[in-house]
Parts: sequence; structure tokens; C-alpha cells
Amino acid sequence: MNLFEINGLHAHYGKSHILHGINMAIPEASIVSLLGRNGSGRSTLMKTIMGLVPPTAGSVQLVGQELAGQRPYDICRSGIGYVPEERLVFPNLTVEENLMMGVQKAYSDVPQWTVDEMYNYFPRLKERRDINAGYLSGGEQQMLTMCRSLLGNPRLLLIDEPTEGLAPKIVEVVMEVILDIARRGVAVVLVEQKLTIALKVADEVHVMGHGELVFKGTPKALADDPDIRRRWLEVA
Repeated sequence: MNLFEINGLHAHYGKSHILHGINMAIPEASIVSLLGRNGSGRSTLMKTIMGLVPPTAGSVQLVGQELAGQRPYDICRSGIGYVPEERLVFPNLTVEENLMMGVQKAYSDVPQWTVDEMYNYFPRLKERRDINAGYLSGGEQQMLTMCRSLLGNPRLLLIDEPTEGLAPKIVEVVMEVILDIARRGVAVVLVEQKLTIALKVADEVHVMGHGELVFKGTPKALADDPDIRRRWLEVA
């Protein structure tokens, strides 16, 4: 049984039909890169999984538990973490207070994380642990949001555009953390605009276009398919 499955998932913004019958299966401890042009529906898919956008049809299951239509905090407590593109921190709380806001009791069969482990991943956060998060740089806020989500001890972590606007050295660190998360047993769905990064870390690649999945396969299969890249990824 796959860790996570989506079947026939539809979502709308008002009268606009955004997701058109998405089907997806995520094995345990795997990294799936979700690619596509802006407006293809990737971020909407993440928000629909989390219940931030209500699905209008279809199924979302984590270890066999149906999540479609549940409230976001119940979905989070069931074992899905979410790192949004907007890097939502609590600006008037310190770094450490932000981290403690994410702590949840873990299921016995799920990897468990500690604040000290987060500081080992990102020593810069430890240096600034008593600084209000609103004063952090964009890169530091990205680190903080990822760590806060991990402290919820998820089975599956959704990460939306983690490298956007980051310096190359920080990008390398973030990618290594994502790889280590999977090695520890947490599955990752990664929305990433940079094709080289997405192919480097992924076990499988899914490409979205016009609210549908138009390609599923290995990174090598995508690299060897110039037609798919030209039609759905490259900017003319």
C-alpha cells in the first residue's frame, strides 16, 4: 500500500475549474518533484491536499485514512506537514517560539524530530533563536518554516518552492536537508521551479499542465523526453 494516494481530485476557485481529476500515489520515504509552469495548478494541489482549498470531488488518503473535506488542522494532525511558498512565520514570536508552535506528539511508527536537530540542520537559526522571526531574512524564514513543519512529526511533507530567492549556498543546504528527511523515512512532495534541482533530488517526477498531470516518471525519463519539457516546462 502506498503511503499517500489521490484519486480523481477536482478543485475550483469560484466558477474556475483548477484541478481536473488528479491521480497520484506516493510511496513511503520517497521524494516526488512536482513540476509545471506558473498557473499549472501545482500550488492549488498542495493547498487542496491541506484543506485550504476545499476539493469539489475526489479522494485524498494518507495510510488509508480519508482526508478530503477535513479541516486543515485535522489534516496536519493526521500526519501531513506543509511548507508554503509564502514562508508564513509568526513575526512577533522568536525563532524558538516559532519552532515550539510546530511541536506535535508523534505516532510511534513515524520519525520524530527535536528542536536541537533543527538547529543542527540550520545553525543560523540557533544563532538567532531569541530574535523575532519578522527580522529574519527570506532564507532564514524559509529554514524556520521548514523546521516548524518537521517538528509536527509528519509522515508526508509538502514543500512549495523552497529555493525561490535563496542564495546558491543556502539552496545546497536546503536540498541536503530534504534528502535527509527522506532518508529518515518521511515522504516529500516538492514543488520546484528549477529543473536541475528537481531532477537531482527526486525519485519520481510529476508534471502538471492546465490542472492535470501530464507526465509521471523517473527523472531520467523526463530528461530523455524533450517533447514533454518543451510542451509543459520550457518558457518560449
